[in-house]
Amino acid sequence: MIAFRAVIAAVTAILLLPAGASLTTAGVLVTVGDVTPTSAVVWTRGVREGDVTVEYGPVGRERSRARIAVRAIDDLTGKLRLDRLSPATRYGYRLTASGETVDGDFVTAPGADAGTAVTFAWSGDLGGQGSCRQADTGYPVFDVMARFRPDFFLFLGDTIYADSRCRPGAVPGSDFMATTLDGFRRKHRYNRADAAVQRFFRTTSVYATWDDHEVRNDFSGPTEPLMPSGRRAFLDYWPITPPPEEPGRLYRRVRWGARAELFILDTRQYRSPNAAPDGPGKTMLGSAQRRWLLDAVATSTAHWKIVVSGVPMSVSKGGVRDSWSNATIFGVPQEGVGFAVERDAILAAFRAARIKNLVVLSGDVHYMELVRLAPFTDWSFHELIAGPLAARPGLPIPLDRGLNPRSLFSRGGINNFALVTVDAAGFTVRFIAEDGSTLFAHTLAGD
Repeated sequence: MIAFRAVIAAVTAILLLPAGASLTTAGVLVTVGDVTPTSAVVWTRGVREGDVTVEYGPVGRERSRARIAVRAIDDLTGKLRLDRLSPATRYGYRLTASGETVDGDFVTAPGADAGTAVTFAWSGDLGGQGSCRQADTGYPVFDVMARFRPDFFLFLGDTIYADSRCRPGAVPGSDFMATTLDGFRRKHRYNRADAAVQRFFRTTSVYATWDDHEVRNDFSGPTEPLMPSGRRAFLDYWPITPPPEEPGRLYRRVRWGARAELFILDTRQYRSPNAAPDGPGKTMLGSAQRRWLLDAVATSTAHWKIVVSGVPMSVSKGGVRDSWSNATIFGVPQEGVGFAVERDAILAAFRAARIKNLVVLSGDVHYMELVRLAPFTDWSFHELIAGPLAARPGLPIPLDRGLNPRSLFSRGGINNFALVTVDAAGFTVRFIAEDGSTLFAHTLAGD
């Protein structure tokens, strides 16, 4: 069945290609991200040093002009923050460099008081464990996501697999394990140059965060010697502009109207070693990010609070306990391992603040799940897990019994993404396979 679906996905991807489109791309690359009601970040990679011209404006109206300087020292990448944009407006843009033009568009977020509905796609895990760009299909899941025209895409970690080689039949360029800045950049460039990826990102903005494979499997930031190079390459290749006083910061929040606010976590660069004994001193977020998360969620006036975590709260792969959970592979909590002390303290703070309509989006484990978690008798929340986009699919893992879980849906063995719509009806999620079929849909009504 999996093989049959893979064939269908490949045929579907080819049929969806625009006239004259190819399965590979080269030249000027573009991605727009971190949009707000009044700003957006344009990222590009040129073909040689110099200026990339950017023309942008509301669709059908006069455009402004700016330039992005790309330099060899930055691997020919550059970014431009567009300010003074209008909320809930579709903008068109054109990039010109080296005789080539690239056109695209994106939509800005609605203002904080707007009751506008929002639809976004999310997933993670691209190009890993041998599942690199295939010569005949590339990464077909991106053409499927494009059909749904989401307002934005949330790329929830493992945007590359720096520590993974490719199987035979893949597009050349990623059959190595990255250990240098140049190697990490080459991995990012390889994924971004896929034609389907570029088609998607030319019409859909993205909020990207990292997980472990941007550096090395299950890494813990402060003790990982490769982290600075992996982080530099990640920031080079994604439209993220950290504050000047924290140039490596990846955690951030973004508001989409009155209905939704996202709190995007960095669960890697501040974490204690996975194998360290669990207790009050062990952390996944670090003290500054933890305080930020608690304050940001508690003060949010959005109806739905969406916490974005690279690793799940409700499951553990066992072994090194790389996720929040301290459960064994059978779902039985085990004291002294994982990051459960910090997780449970965060959840207790959310309960004390009477946070309602909390949803956690997570990835890393390569399967889909929707689970209701009730760590306290009078307070609960939901966790949604999705992925992979293109990596070795996993199978569902027993849930952490310490969180009193109730699974509403789980499915493994297939590439996938989730599509979320937040509107007056509630928080609706659809889990969608690589062939475009809906595997499960559910609406959380909220309070």
